[in-house]
Amino acid sequence: MSAVHVARKRFGQHFLCDDAVIDAIVRAIDPQPGDAMVEIGPGLEALTRPLLQRLGALTVIELDRDLAARLRARPGLAVIEADVLTVDVRALAAAAPTGRLRIVGNLPYNISTPILFHLLDAADAVIDQHFMLQKEVVDRMVAAPATAAYGRLSVMLQWRYAMENVLAVPPQAFDPPPKVDSAVVRMVPHAAPAAVDPALLAELVRAAFSQRRKLLRHSLGRWLLARGAQADGFDLQRRAEEVPVAEYVALAQALG
Repeated sequence: MSAVHVARKRFGQHFLCDDAVIDAIVRAIDPQPGDAMVEIGPGLEALTRPLLQRLGALTVIELDRDLAARLRARPGLAVIEADVLTVDVRALAAAAPTGRLRIVGNLPYNISTPILFHLLDAADAVIDQHFMLQKEVVDRMVAAPATAAYGRLSVMLQWRYAMENVLAVPPQAFDPPPKVDSAVVRMVPHAAPAAVDPALLAELVRAAFSQRRKLLRHSLGRWLLARGAQADGFDLQRRAEEVPVAEYVALAQALG
């Protein structure tokens, strides 16, 4: 009998243990036999087992050495023992029969935003993504303009994905329970996203939201001035949160 695994704070581990929630997440993912799927942070296999049962084969990315050793003992699992931020998602997709992946996971909340940006770079190699995240992060991801939650994360992800909050998950669904509410988000890459330099868009949006309480002429306006660029037709007499995603993308395209 294997030893009980104690959740490790440094890895941000909170293990899903509610069977009803697990079943609801698997139904939202809707895994089909033959899908090339990657699970980030499989932990104690709460999602891994039902996914593997439906898929027949599954790739998992696990940083915790002890958990990775346990996972290797399960037939059908390909285990990558690594920090997901170091994993080449494009290379994994290239090895898949269709050249594209489905990605799922209960992401460590302490590094969820860096993971989302890491995966953004490989969005064209992805069919869809389903992630358990802190509810506050999901709210920011799907936020509409002119709301308090709308910000840099909203713009960068909505440019590239259609997203929806598909499931609310309470703290008591985990062991140990986190101090926050959670949610599952579905992310489907746009088939034909606006053609734009992602690095330029990221820099522009970061500048815009650097002083979100002030008008854009104080933040984005100064950034444009430093570049010797003009914001023709772009109203800088607004706050960053009032500007729709399409307008930020159009400005980045004009500058590019």
